Amino acid sequence: MRVDSSGVGIEYDVTGPDDGRPVLLLHGFPDTGRLWSAQTAALAGAGYRVIVPDQRGYGRSDKPAEVDAYNIVSLAMDAVAVLDAAGAERAHVVGHDWGAAVAWAVAAFAPDRVDHLVALSVGHPLSFATAGFAQREKSWYMLLFQFEGIAEQWLSADGWANFRAWSHYPDADSVIADLDADGSLTPGLNWYRANVHPRVLLEPPLDLPPVQAPTMGVWSSGDFALTEAQMTGSSAYVEGPWRYERLDGPGHWMQLEVPDEVNRLLLDFLPR
Repeated sequence: MRVDSSGVGIEYDVTGPDDGRPVLLLHGFPDTGRLWSAQTAALAGAGYRVIVPDQRGYGRSDKPAEVDAYNIVSLAMDAVAVLDAAGAERAHVVGHDWGAAVAWAVAAFAPDRVDHLVALSVGHPLSFATAGFAQREKSWYMLLFQFEGIAEQWLSADGWANFRAWSHYPDADSVIADLDADGSLTPGLNWYRANVHPRVLLEPPLDLPPVQAPTMGVWSSGDFALTEAQMTGSSAYVEGPWRYERLDGPGHWMQLEVPDEVNRLLLDFLPR
């Protein structure tokens, strides 16, 4: 299925019963909706109607050339456009990595569209921004990614050796094949260039209304890119009920490394 979001085509899939409670699953860098295959099967099997887009820049969706086309407001509007096209007035929204950032933005800007919110790995944008030097150390690559052409070359050189070593991706060959086939590397890096350019250190913080939805944040102790503090600190920006879950052992790609644990948490938290 495909929807036009302000001139950008977004492809999405819907799985599960037509009368099931809608759940929107939002992937991040460097994935497509395929990241959620284990969660889609579990949620659809439990009776949810699961909506999974390839976010702009990835997979089958359009890949605008302009860096600013990937700003967080446009990305949140894509998610709302997908919900509109799928006929979901209100949905549970689950995001991972950049998809979590988008999920936070949707919950803040369009609270009437979000029933329950789940953020995997990435905390609230303002919590991330104020998480201190330990988080900035872990985010070193975000500065590298600002250098157009250089970042692409660094990641893909020598059979993508640096990407493999940096990302710790469990199935690196598959995701690299997708990046090559879809031409998604530069669009994916443009998410960083549009939203975490060094100039944001000098600009006023993004004005995000507090999240009203019941929210669960999930962080895994083996995450190479994110501190626990940026997730636990998210509670300050949530006015609805807040729940925090820590997974000991898994790395950043928790859906792939411990899918049963992630599925258990989702099924426990999301009303049917």
